[in-house]
Amino acid sequence: MASSDHDAAPVSSGVTGLDHILAGGYAAQRSHLIEGRPGAGKTTLAMQFLLEGVQRGERCLYITLSESRRELLNVAERHGWSLAGIEIFELVPPELSLDPKQQQSLVHSSDLELGETVRIAIAEIERVKPQRVVFDSLSEIRLLSEGSLRYRRQVHALRSFLLIQNTTALFLDDLTAETDDLNLHSLSHAVIRLEQLAPLYGGERRRLRVIKMRGTPFRGGYHDYVIRRGGLRVFPRLVAAEHVGTFADERCSTGSSELDLLLGGGLDRGTSTMLIGPSGVGKSTVALMSLSAAVARGETVLVLSFDETTSVLRRRARGLGLPLEDAIASGALRIEQIDPAEVSPGELADMVQNAVEQAGVSTVVIDSLTGYHNAMPEENYLLLQMHELLTYLNQQGVISLLILAQHGMIGTMGSTVDLTYLSDTVLLFRAFEAQGRLRRAVSVVKKRTGSHEDTIRELRIEAGGIRVGEPLHQFRGVMTGVPTFEGERSSLLPAGDLDA
Repeated sequence: MASSDHDAAPVSSGVTGLDHILAGGYAAQRSHLIEGRPGAGKTTLAMQFLLEGVQRGERCLYITLSESRRELLNVAERHGWSLAGIEIFELVPPELSLDPKQQQSLVHSSDLELGETVRIAIAEIERVKPQRVVFDSLSEIRLLSEGSLRYRRQVHALRSFLLIQNTTALFLDDLTAETDDLNLHSLSHAVIRLEQLAPLYGGERRRLRVIKMRGTPFRGGYHDYVIRRGGLRVFPRLVAAEHVGTFADERCSTGSSELDLLLGGGLDRGTSTMLIGPSGVGKSTVALMSLSAAVARGETVLVLSFDETTSVLRRRARGLGLPLEDAIASGALRIEQIDPAEVSPGELADMVQNAVEQAGVSTVVIDSLTGYHNAMPEENYLLLQMHELLTYLNQQGVISLLILAQHGMIGTMGSTVDLTYLSDTVLLFRAFEAQGRLRRAVSVVKKRTGSHEDTIRELRIEAGGIRVGEPLHQFRGVMTGVPTFEGERSSLLPAGDLDA
């Protein structure tokens, strides 16, 4: 990374994901505006910026007009940080600070005129001569200004002084004005807005957007982030075009020779396959068979489970006689139980990307897209997000299995979202009645990467996995959701224990 001694060269923000969005970090020796409503994480982000400077041996200063030193130390303690090496200068009334041993002098900001407040801040900057400084917050300056023109002039004077001092600065603004004040946008080298959203159910969602950054090809749009112990973690929006990989063409078995025959030889590497049908027809079981076959080939598999707990999934595998326990213990099979009410789409995409690039995952199972849809605010965003994620996985040579449960058990069925056009292969599952018994059928609706059977085959779940029967020709009404078998009983698979 370029040194901060170079004018406007990137310096790390202390947050890896944000550095990626900003093409390296903040611009050295420039002033940046971090704005957001209270609770968005501005103070935490500012602390990470200064802590990064301390690690690099730089002098760092935190000027606060809103929070006391004690409050800042408490925030740092909750994140497991030490603020040693960071000068903290308070411009807050002394009654807000309960620490009589503090070394910094206290100034009554309420008794000061605006110009005197700015002069005191400048004097402290001249004393410390920091390479990095945080000014928290500009809302107090705005209140003292009692007018936008005076406010702009004072902030401009402070920014100009920092530029002369070759200091990289962050100005925090909590947007407490009645309307968003754009005065600072033209004065700042960069503007980053933090947002906190409260859905009707589930945890809050946080996202940030870089509004401007002069002379830098930053990544635009919204990016999810979370605040946890250790600070902000930012998840840059996934852009599949930036991750084009090379891999050998290969056709992999699903673990069932009959199903492979139906698919024209198996699943092609670098493709996505959707398993669609009502609940209980064998979609997850076929996925379990496929991931078991992948583990047997020596691959690493990731399962994102939205609908089933990890214990239920493992119990189901044991009931089918699939040897997955050793794979889980060795790390060859990774099962991530996802709570869609708590995990943001950006965090989920980051989880998949890390699994592929760091753990070498070559098969990904999403069970199910219905649960994934619940993690998204709107259907249109799901389509865009899923398009980028599947394109990324395909370009990495990953086999993706997507399970989509349709509404209802019999009759005309639909789904909350149509993602079949994004999938390279679509396996359609249906339940049908024959001779007084409920049975299952499977067929391949489409396959972009080669030929496949256009027949309908019976599917049966039994100990050891699945069994696929011979093509059944005496069917009608399969696509309407009410398949009717009009053939002979001898064409069907004999009854098994699990069908009884």
